[in-house]
Amino acid sequence: MTLRKPPRPLILASASPRRRILLRRLGLRFRIIPSHVNEKSRQTNTRRLVRELALRKARDVARRNPGAIILGADTLVVCRGKIIGKPRSIAESRRILNLLNGRWQEVYTGVAVVVDGGRRIFTTAVKSRVLARRLGPDALGRLAGKHLDKAGAYAVQDRDDPFIQRIEGDYNNVVGLPLKATHKLLCQAFKKCQAV
Repeated sequence: MTLRKPPRPLILASASPRRRILLRRLGLRFRIIPSHVNEKSRQTNTRRLVRELALRKARDVARRNPGAIILGADTLVVCRGKIIGKPRSIAESRRILNLLNGRWQEVYTGVAVVVDGGRRIFTTAVKSRVLARRLGPDALGRLAGKHLDKAGAYAVQDRDDPFIQRIEGDYNNVVGLPLKATHKLLCQAFKKCQAV
């Protein structure tokens, strides 16, 4: 899967190294300008929330770069009805891992593409189901704090991270950027596509 050269500069509104790696798989050149938006919201529907946050990030960067195509994304985990983002401390990481331990959860990623400074907008959200392996207290303690920069406090792409047992749905969505959905949005924004 690849895209032709975008008709104008492409900017990834994220500092995530995983999103950078995944976006490169589409064969695109892009710049990275992380957004610095407030991620608080009253939205309680997770699918709508990740779309809202992805769009907020993309719009933030688009305001300063109106001639570019901006891609924003946001990933959240839901377990037992609780929306989980990135842990703010090792103690919070431990609480999150205890909640997820041995349980199914949903991972949602919202993707937004903003063109013409926000006059054209394309958004989507993707859900995957993930089963966490049941680990003992010592193993959880070793994981706690290892992934403070990731929703759910774990990294499925990390080979040393034994936490995830099974994934149903898009693996890349769990990493942080669902490539098929992103490809589709960028096709709409570029108004031209080439699938390989």
